[in-house]
Amino acid sequence: MTEVHTPHIHDSARLHVTGAAAYIDDLPHPAGLLHLAFGLSARAHARVLAMDLSAVRAAPGVVGVYTAADIPGDNNVGPLRHDEPLLASDEVHFAGQPLFLVAAQSHDSARRAARLAKVDYEDLPAHLTVAEALAAGDHIEPTQRMARGDADAALAASPRRLSGRLEIGGQEHFYLEGQIAQAMPMEDGQTHVWSSTQHPSEVQHLVAHLLGRPSADVTVEARRLGGGFGGKETQATAPTAACALVAMKTGRPARLRYDRDDDMMLTGKRHDFVIRYDVGFDDEGVLTGLKLELASRCGISMDLSPSINDRAMFHADNAYWLPAVEILSHRLRTNTVSNTAFRGFGGPQGMIAIERIMDDVAANVGRDPLAVRRANLYAPGRDITPYGMRVADNVAPQIMDELAASCDYNARRAAVAAFNASHRVLKKGIALTPVKFGISFTAQHLNQAGALVLVYADGSVQLNHGGIEMGQGLYTKVAQVVADVFALPLSRIRITATRTDKVPNTSATAASSGSDLNGMAAYYAAMEIRGRMAAWLAAQNGVAVEDVRFTPEGVVAADTTMPFSALARMAYMARVQLWASGFYATPEIHYDRAAHHGRPFYYFAYGAACSEVVIDTLTGEHKVLRTDILHDAGRSLNPAIDLGQVEGGFIQGMGWLTTEELVFHPDGRLLSHAPSTYKIPTASDRPAHMDIRLWERGENVEPTIHRSKAVGEPPFMLAISVFSALSEAVMAAAPGVGLPALDAPATPERILKAIAELKAR
Repeated sequence: MTEVHTPHIHDSARLHVTGAAAYIDDLPHPAGLLHLAFGLSARAHARVLAMDLSAVRAAPGVVGVYTAADIPGDNNVGPLRHDEPLLASDEVHFAGQPLFLVAAQSHDSARRAARLAKVDYEDLPAHLTVAEALAAGDHIEPTQRMARGDADAALAASPRRLSGRLEIGGQEHFYLEGQIAQAMPMEDGQTHVWSSTQHPSEVQHLVAHLLGRPSADVTVEARRLGGGFGGKETQATAPTAACALVAMKTGRPARLRYDRDDDMMLTGKRHDFVIRYDVGFDDEGVLTGLKLELASRCGISMDLSPSINDRAMFHADNAYWLPAVEILSHRLRTNTVSNTAFRGFGGPQGMIAIERIMDDVAANVGRDPLAVRRANLYAPGRDITPYGMRVADNVAPQIMDELAASCDYNARRAAVAAFNASHRVLKKGIALTPVKFGISFTAQHLNQAGALVLVYADGSVQLNHGGIEMGQGLYTKVAQVVADVFALPLSRIRITATRTDKVPNTSATAASSGSDLNGMAAYYAAMEIRGRMAAWLAAQNGVAVEDVRFTPEGVVAADTTMPFSALARMAYMARVQLWASGFYATPEIHYDRAAHHGRPFYYFAYGAACSEVVIDTLTGEHKVLRTDILHDAGRSLNPAIDLGQVEGGFIQGMGWLTTEELVFHPDGRLLSHAPSTYKIPTASDRPAHMDIRLWERGENVEPTIHRSKAVGEPPFMLAISVFSALSEAVMAAAPGVGLPALDAPATPERILKAIAELKAR
């Protein structure tokens, strides 16, 4: 039996359920360990006139207090520009920005001491919202434009036309393991750090620059993360750099673990968006022209906002042909924490825009929204995206048709209408929405990966690569690839921690590309070793290399069959190299960012979801009653893990659109900074009926690793079906009026407001 395309348990499953899986905070405390805490700004934008840290230094257990003046190298933890200092000095730009760093004998004493600073501020004007930043013209980069055809002329000639607006809130990552790092000083100025990061190489480079050392002097290690979701792609640099700084200054190991409140205040979120559209269409709801404006709150620094907003533009078509379109993207600087990567990386915000338009158009022409969606899908002859990429593997129509049939969409839609006609307080809604999500980093240089495979003389195999295991099963999938090459059981592959001194210059585990990139790199490394072993065995047995077969029963050459372990021992004795590094770079992708034209993605992943909801029109509360999902994972490397990813992504997306609300005080302080004030979905929020299936006919048209498709981010946007269903339920409270002005997240307050607005029209 092959080890790929087969369900296998997560490599850490047994360790997780027994409590034996080690995270950074489980590392034994080395002698002299110092615990760190940041002192945070209380202002959104202000000059720092004076900072009295005498009480901080005198606090019990405090060993050292550090400011920007103590940083020997580059005071920067921002990935793109040098615009995000580790420690602010003369000016602060958001409430919660780190001002100084405390090192103490215990975690508690460090946090208590950090609150004793006396800081004198001179408040400066602050832009907190998209509207304020737009009015002030404060952008992190110029407005970007993507277009095809003459949208203005198409709109003017359209039989029908409407405009609308949608606000979409941000989202907190809420990983179970908060931001954490530990640094150990080594000999001759070197530093070894353990970091809960999705991007060890970036942490390595930025920490080295901050210390004024070459990258070779900093080693970053990560065995597993307790969740990341994009929140540990760039945001893990600050705690790691702080630990490395203190380790260098004191010669003692240092650990920094954010308290949950601090974590939520000083780390970036999903970007909030304000969306405006002007759309033209015919009497059947087929789009003829579209002008779309996307404005996002980026926060105070650039972080990854250019790429995130680019991806929102890329996904503003979702699965639909837009014949004449103009997309404008405003990337706005605000005096709030710098927003960052989050599962979907801008794609959800762009995708919900076009799905909102489909719902609006359907309400205007009086058709079933699914019929309008089907009428606008990509098809032969109209299969080029607004950025010039051909949709070569368009399976969205088949997936939508198959799901509509299997979930009995037509009959259920009729039942929903009958329910609404007979119920005054409770109203139901149902929606079926597609997903087409591009797979690859849009920054071309990031589409590369390396791996190191070691076969030992006893036949055991050790695997290392640049990917990060954050619960998604990446290590298991890549190990399956290697096991399959050697025809070994998965249990024979030992997976080791990701380290920058084993595989250098790696890309972040992000963009849903972990298995694609690292799986292929590991495959190449394993195949190189297998080729050497096969060549030696072929020579010994007088057969052609291609006649040597690696099977579960052993390695076969002519009439000889031997265990893999025996061949490994013999090859070692014959001085055959039994280790190899592998490298993979995604082919055929290219993109001209200035023109917003090219092929930024290697392929697309598809899916569809049908969700049914009910709302209480007196309280605004809702319940998701049922969700059916059909998702395209190509030829899945591990169906069990992929099904888990689909479910988790959907539930997280549902939280973004229904319950997770970031609330800021008018002075810029984040008020929803703890589980008591921020509502992530719980087990009771999961639909009572949830049917999730991987599309059986799935197979990647591109030669990815074993023809699989990425599955980390695409399922997140399946949750848009819930938001569309909620819009339908609200619309049922005032039939015939049109689409409600419902913003996301669709909290009870927003649902009640939307009902009131609809009834007042």
